[in-house]
Amino acid sequence: MNLHAIVFDAYGTLFDVYAIGARADQLFPGRGAELALHWRDKQIEYTRLRTMCSMYKPFWEVTQDALVFCCRKLGLELTLDARSALMGEYAKLQPFPENLDVLTQLQNMGLKLAILSNGNPQMLDTVVEAAGMQSLFSHLLSVDSVKKFKTAPEAYQLGTDVFGHPARNLLFVSSNCWDVCGASWFGYTTFWVNRAGAPLEELGVTPTATGASLTDLLAWVKQQQAS
Repeated sequence: MNLHAIVFDAYGTLFDVYAIGARADQLFPGRGAELALHWRDKQIEYTRLRTMCSMYKPFWEVTQDALVFCCRKLGLELTLDARSALMGEYAKLQPFPENLDVLTQLQNMGLKLAILSNGNPQMLDTVVEAAGMQSLFSHLLSVDSVKKFKTAPEAYQLGTDVFGHPARNLLFVSSNCWDVCGASWFGYTTFWVNRAGAPLEELGVTPTATGASLTDLLAWVKQQQAS
């Protein structure tokens, strides 16, 4: 397998979107994890609806809309201060603990690394800088440039355009199974980081490989390089 670069999803793959539940629990005692779960689901739902209806707005705004809706649905009083606090946490989401070491090793193997995300450019710049990962990625690719969220083909095209290689020669990595399915349909070689031990989506498509963390990804890439 001739891999020229690795393209990573950001939210849920490199950065823990559910870690925000701890801050939410301070604001809404006993409800933080519930809010984090509903917030993420509604956020992704809104990206799909907006793409299907050609009603794009930046991911930051979509994320805030989803937060407001979920608090209203769950009966949580979202003050302006609480909204600012939670959105501020989203700007500095925690990376998963193995990521920095794994990404460094992949880069040292001579592989180009990029992020391809629904996040708008400022969001990506901020969260990558907060994690100290600026030097690891040659490109931070945002769907904002095509005004369509994943899984639109135009979003996945960003990776092939920037690297100038066919999708099959690029490895797309995501913890979101729907994202891996979309990238697989587009033609990428894909790796599903199945952190939650979730079942495969019933979409008639299978990732090239699967693991439980980026550590498993590293082992798989080394195996491919050696074969």
